[in-house]
Amino acid sequence: MEKKTKVNAEDGKQDLMITREFDLPLELLFKACSDKDLVEQWMSNPYTTTKLLKFDAKKHGSYELQSSDAYGNVVFKANGAIHEFIPGRKITRTFEMENAPFGVQLEIYEFEQLTEDTSRLNMHVIYESAALRDQVLKVPFAQGIGMAHDRMQEIVGKLK
Repeated sequence: MEKKTKVNAEDGKQDLMITREFDLPLELLFKACSDKDLVEQWMSNPYTTTKLLKFDAKKHGSYELQSSDAYGNVVFKANGAIHEFIPGRKITRTFEMENAPFGVQLEIYEFEQLTEDTSRLNMHVIYESAALRDQVLKVPFAQGIGMAHDRMQEIVGKLK
């Protein structure tokens, strides 16, 4: 089966591009990335529950999230600042995993309408170095983001 979420990482570069087309109108795709309840739903999975402890989706806003297992143990924490927030078009933010060696990354989300009912998310992710980017790619990063995008399509698709 073809992967719907594409991750393009050129050798020797400190960034990567992630693209995914969704069977969602542009406004719903943007809402999936900017509505607290929806983000918590699609970022959770059968093994963990994700909670946004802070989510100020606006320019100069910030966020903090954590994922916990079925026993309530925190297994993942991340946070960041939102630098640009243009509804329906673009979100620029930082992302930092706590207790991880990957450093702070810059993420630029661009939302593109393809048809009345379909849209594309283009994510440009920039790391502090090519070595840090390559470390991230050694964990099941592409698989995880693909699964999250699949959940996003399934959950937000019900709102159409």
